[in-house]
Amino acid sequence: MKAGNVMPLTPVFVSISDPRSARHARHDLAELLTVAVCAVLSGVDDFVDIELWGEAKIDWLRGFMKLEHGIPSHDTIGRVFGMIAPDEFECAFRRWVGMVVPALAGDTVVAIDGKTSRGSGGKNKADASPLHLVSAFAAGMGVVLGQMATAEKSNEITAIPELLAKLAIEGCVVTIDAMGTQTKIARTIRERGAHYVLCVKENHPNLHDSILFADIDPRGPLTPSSTHETTIKDHGRIEIRRCRAYAAIDRLYKSEDWQDLASFAVVERIRTVGDHTSTERVFYISSLPADAERIARAVRSHWEIENRLHWCLDVQFNEDQSRVRSGYAANNLAIVRHIVMNLLRLNTTRKASIKSKRMLAATIDEFRAELLGVMTGGCDCPAAGGTPA
Repeated sequence: MKAGNVMPLTPVFVSISDPRSARHARHDLAELLTVAVCAVLSGVDDFVDIELWGEAKIDWLRGFMKLEHGIPSHDTIGRVFGMIAPDEFECAFRRWVGMVVPALAGDTVVAIDGKTSRGSGGKNKADASPLHLVSAFAAGMGVVLGQMATAEKSNEITAIPELLAKLAIEGCVVTIDAMGTQTKIARTIRERGAHYVLCVKENHPNLHDSILFADIDPRGPLTPSSTHETTIKDHGRIEIRRCRAYAAIDRLYKSEDWQDLASFAVVERIRTVGDHTSTERVFYISSLPADAERIARAVRSHWEIENRLHWCLDVQFNEDQSRVRSGYAANNLAIVRHIVMNLLRLNTTRKASIKSKRMLAATIDEFRAELLGVMTGGCDCPAAGGTPA
């Protein structure tokens, strides 16, 4: 994967329509959003603290923005976040990602998965449902490529093709859990020039059983086209991961329904801790050839979206604890977190965790500027945003 230089965010934010009345808006929209990104980058998690951080760092911020009317209040920040159209913010996000990650290398694994922000929903049934965001995550580099909100988890099936249609994924390998194993999604992936590795569980009982019993077909036992095995020993745990890939797709139920289906695979995880051994077996279908090593790498990489995105959002950014619920605020604040996550991952000058880099960004102005790709030292430029406030 190729990564370009970090592009300043303020010029990208200019493309977002300001939902406020021009007569009553005092603070430039692009500058308001940039202040929010800077604050979250420095360890802030809510609108009140965005205001406090901005007031404390206003002299530094004015090194590359005018901030003619100072820092907006937390009420103004929250209200504006609740009004911004998420699809426009998402469009600006993808445009920025396209600048900093201009091309995905061939065979890059793009994991698709959804996450619910539990604190964004109300306590009563009449209240709004919590935000559920489906994200596309480039494994290896750890960068979010795009996201799309859905009303609830069951709507991922319709959201995933829409998200895929907006991403440049040619030559990549797209992985999705069992809910996303749908013929329409497989077709969309292939139309976008990518391969798929899709998990098969009981939501497709006939397809699942045809893989389970493929070896006892009347036509005789199957021999894997290829196998791949790794052993990991860590903290008293031994885990053997074994992948067997097969090209005999004629033994699968309605294999013709899956565009360009070329193989299926059985992945086993045999885990031993002390005297206890457990075995997990999961099935996959793929447009890749029956290359066990390649499929195993895709399956393993898929879990990065859980460990390197969802876990970090909950633990490092306190996303599940956020009570932001007004309008589109939860959705737009989630996009800001993704921007910050990308900024931290794209930086390779310091080997440190997400938590440590946010701490450094909070305390070292030069490092924060480096992460943002901005030059500080006095701004005599015109207002950065589209609608002056």
